[in-house]
Amino acid sequence: MKLELVQFLNTDSVVLPGLLYEPEKGSDEILIALHGNGSSGGFYSVELQNTFGIKLTGNGISYLTFTNTGGHLIQKFDRVIGEEKERLTIGAAYELIKDCISDIDGAINFAKSRGYKHIYLIGGSTGANKICVYNYYKEGNEIEKYILQSGGDDSGGYYSAVGDKKFRLTIQECSKKNEEGKARDFVPKYLHELPISYQSLYDQINPDGDYNIFPFYWQLNGIKIMEKDPWREIKSILKPTLVVYGDKDEFCYGKLQDCVELFKRAVAGKENFFFEIIQDTDHAYFGKRNELVEIVLEFLKKS
Repeated sequence: MKLELVQFLNTDSVVLPGLLYEPEKGSDEILIALHGNGSSGGFYSVELQNTFGIKLTGNGISYLTFTNTGGHLIQKFDRVIGEEKERLTIGAAYELIKDCISDIDGAINFAKSRGYKHIYLIGGSTGANKICVYNYYKEGNEIEKYILQSGGDDSGGYYSAVGDKKFRLTIQECSKKNEEGKARDFVPKYLHELPISYQSLYDQINPDGDYNIFPFYWQLNGIKIMEKDPWREIKSILKPTLVVYGDKDEFCYGKLQDCVELFKRAVAGKENFFFEIIQDTDHAYFGKRNELVEIVLEFLKKS
């Protein structure tokens, strides 16, 4: 196996760092990984990244993990255009989920520049949401297969944590600040304990926004808060797609089986979705990462 520290430009000319695992004999297949939100980045969870990298390269598939523009809470990135370099402050505190389109397209361009012809995409946690957003807005993209790993429900999760009154107050306050041109100001701590801008918090919790891909809480509790078609982005997926959860996923309200059943009903009749639940593990697949990678590898090897 060859391991290389790489960097590439997203399609907004922002420099993104990554780790590329490749088989010694080379390959024309690559799995690109999208990390989750919060303080995540492409270089964390070393055990998970190495498990993927070593197992995939041992079976003739390369693996790229990279830090996207939503990496870390607050992070400096360089935008390079020709001879000019601009320093940007981005990170999860400022990110909008549609920003992922530029990051994913940049990763695809990088993979193609290295000679890869078969490109697959895996997203963990918010990374799964990003795959769905990317697919919805980039119809006809070049990815061949998707893996949605532990897709989460941030909108319903916030509602569950703070209750109806505070949820609606937060939506109203964020919307107001965005309209006043204060979208990048940080919300007060009574609205969110971690540093986050009004634009990003609104993006994460808006029931009708791009972030709300997996409306588990709303449907489990019969709360008719959404105006957009629930599961809209999921229903638009036509490519072979693997959906994976740990049976103790802490972000599924203790009702993982019920959440998966909602998902299955949303795609009933579609033959391109495949579901796996890994027993005795959590959102991050602690203790079962080898099993996760085996399931992903089997899916990628299917014709």
